[in-house]
Amino acid sequence: MLDFFFRLYYISNPPKVAAQSASSNPKPLKFGCLGAAKITPGALVNPSHTHPEVVLYAVAARDKARAEEFATKHGFQKAYGGSMGYQEMINDPEVDVIYNPLPNGLHFEWTMKALKGGKHVLLEKPATDTANEAAQIYALAERKGLVVLEAFHYRFHPAIQRVKAILDSKELGAITNISISLTAPSGTAKDDDIRWKYELGGGSTMDPGSYTVNALHYLASSNPSSVMKASAVPYSSAPEHKKVDQRFTATLAFENNIVGELYSNLNESRIFGIIPRIPKLTATVQCESGYIEIFNFLIPSYYHYITVAPSGGPRRTEKAYSFKGSAKGEDWWTTYRYQMEAFVDKVQGRTPQTWLEPQETIENMKWIEAIYDKDGFGSRPHSTYVFHDDKDTK
Repeated sequence: MLDFFFRLYYISNPPKVAAQSASSNPKPLKFGCLGAAKITPGALVNPSHTHPEVVLYAVAARDKARAEEFATKHGFQKAYGGSMGYQEMINDPEVDVIYNPLPNGLHFEWTMKALKGGKHVLLEKPATDTANEAAQIYALAERKGLVVLEAFHYRFHPAIQRVKAILDSKELGAITNISISLTAPSGTAKDDDIRWKYELGGGSTMDPGSYTVNALHYLASSNPSSVMKASAVPYSSAPEHKKVDQRFTATLAFENNIVGELYSNLNESRIFGIIPRIPKLTATVQCESGYIEIFNFLIPSYYHYITVAPSGGPRRTEKAYSFKGSAKGEDWWTTYRYQMEAFVDKVQGRTPQTWLEPQETIENMKWIEAIYDKDGFGSRPHSTYVFHDDKDTK
C-alpha cells in the first residue's frame, strides 16, 4: 500500500529537472504540440518535467486564445493560433519534434506536413485511418532521415515486457490462445466526443481496440493470418453512427495455431444503470503448460500484477515497475515517461531500451481494417490530403 501511494505521489508530482542548455551535447529537443488535447498533460507535459533533454517549446490550436491559455497553464514558451497556426508552428525553425494528438482522421495530413517540414514526430495511436497511410508516413520519414513513433506507450513499460519475457522463455510452453480485453465505462466519451465521429476516424476498434490488436501480435511474436469472425455494435441508432462502433469482438487466427480473441468497449453500460463498471484491462495467454495473465497492461505504473500459473506447479504473482540492472527508469515512471525516454534516445542517436518498428504500425492498421471489413463497419475514411514535395529535397 505504501508503494502504491509513493508511486501515485510521484506520478502526480514528478520531480522537475532543469533542461539542458542549448550549447550542451546533446542539444535538448524542442517539442511543438498540435492542438490542446486532453491527453497532452499526461503524455507529454508531465514526462517532460523529468527529462533534461526535452523542452516544451510551442503549442498550436485553431483558437489563438485557447493556445495561449494552454501554453501558460502547461509551460510552453510559445503559442500559435488561427487557421494557419499548425503550419506556422511546423515552419518554426526552433521546433525539433512535433507531438501529434489530433483526431485520428487528421493524423496522416499533419504528420506528413511535419515530416515535410523536417520534424521528428511522436504520433498518438492509432497512427492513421488506414495501413496505406501508415506506409506513406514511414516511407517519407525514412527518405528524410526522421523518427516517427506510434505512441503505444504501454509497450515501453517493464510490466508488459516481463510478460513477453516469460512467454519467450518457454517456461509455459508454446502459446495456444491469447485473450485481450480493454473497456471504458459509459460516459468516458461523451455524445459529442470525436471518438464517435466516423469522418474523424472514430470507433471503439480505433481507440481501445487498437491497443488490443497491438498487444495481440506483440505477445504472439507474429502477425495474424486471418480474421475468423468479428462483430460490432454501433454507438447509437442515429444515421451518423451507422459505421461508428461502440464495442467489438473478434477472433483472429495465426499460422502457428495460436487463436487470438479481442474485445473492446468504449461505452460499457452501468450496473443497474447507475454503478460504473470496473474497466477490463486484462491480457491472458494460455500455453501448453499453463497460463500467464496481466491485470492492467495499459497503465501498469499505477498498479498491476502478473499471474504465472504453470500446469501442476505453484502459481506465483509478479510485479514489474522498473527494469533491473542498467536500464533506465524509476518505480514511479509512467508508461509515457518510459516512452519519452525511448523516443528521445532514438532521436538523439542512442539505442532505445525498446522500440516499435514501422512495420508494426503498418500491420496494426492492416488488421484493424481487416476486423472492420469482417464486421461490416468498413475502414475509416482515407484522408483527402495529397502529399507534394514542393521542391523539398531534404
